[in-house]
Amino acid sequence: MAFMKISSPHATRSGNTGDVMKQVILACLPGLLALSYFFGPGSLMNVMLASATAVACEAAILKLRNRPIGFYLQDYSAVVTGVLLGLALPPYCPWWVVVVGTASAIILAKHLYGGMGYNPFNPAMVGYVILLISFPVEMTQWAAPLPALEEGQSLMSFSGALQQIWLGIPIDGYTGATPLDLFKQNDTLLVNDFYQAESLFATGHFAGAGWEWVNIGFLLGGLYLLWRNIFTWHAPISMLATMFVLSALFYDGGSSNSAGSPLLHLFSGATMLGAFFIATDPVSSAVSTKGRLIYGAGIGALVFLIRAWGNYPDAIAFAVLLMNFAAPFIDYYTLPRTYGHSNSRRATEKSE
Repeated sequence: MAFMKISSPHATRSGNTGDVMKQVILACLPGLLALSYFFGPGSLMNVMLASATAVACEAAILKLRNRPIGFYLQDYSAVVTGVLLGLALPPYCPWWVVVVGTASAIILAKHLYGGMGYNPFNPAMVGYVILLISFPVEMTQWAAPLPALEEGQSLMSFSGALQQIWLGIPIDGYTGATPLDLFKQNDTLLVNDFYQAESLFATGHFAGAGWEWVNIGFLLGGLYLLWRNIFTWHAPISMLATMFVLSALFYDGGSSNSAGSPLLHLFSGATMLGAFFIATDPVSSAVSTKGRLIYGAGIGALVFLIRAWGNYPDAIAFAVLLMNFAAPFIDYYTLPRTYGHSNSRRATEKSE
């Protein structure tokens, strides 16, 4: 049976690319359901708008390049990029933020380099970073989760969400900082006191109300993809293991200068989304088994370093793009030898 290399965000395997991408979209559902349950309909609207924008941009560029539109759209790679970006964006951000980010991902990060399979950087993360740098206010206004809402307050309604997204009418009381944001800003309280003082942690269990369940949802989706052999375990497990080890080593027991516990780093922010749905992109990641282990460990180390001592509370996008840049270098030194040779060979060395 022939093997094909599929585009973002998953690995080399037998089968139809479109079928694989559908499995990826299906695996996103537990995380999307958790986001919708704890934060309201904003994430679902983001995903729908981003997916529609991705397909429209893909079709327009294919038309300009004189490529068969229907043939390329049926691989669902554009839809997956839209879904991943929509999941990463704050709920209820303005519609134009979603459109600009998705268009940047498809046009600049994907087709500027030749289209599916040629992009050196993960398209969804390129779109996310462009938005984070260009529109920091809109990108840091996350919705408050259901358990942290004030007494008598409910999640934003569908009509309220439409007003905020499409008309730009802000609705007070629905926005708030993320657990990683709050934790990074703390420099006076001990961790235990801080957890009791902040409603996000007081109403949660170990990583912030709502966020821990969102990460569990993406973890379940990632395990499903592993079970289906959509990608190998090396990059995601290496990333998570590195984050666990570093956060455990630098956890000082809970002082006001604490960098956070391992559970906080593993189950808050976009950790599980990044590990199982972003770091597993075969086009922009390392290709060998050893290379994927190094690649995943590099992402995990960068995420922790930026979270603990950098300016950004969550760092998945920056870490992934930096390691995308390093992936060819990793491949250069980790390409396996042919059968019968024990040492790896360099990319420029001829195989024997």
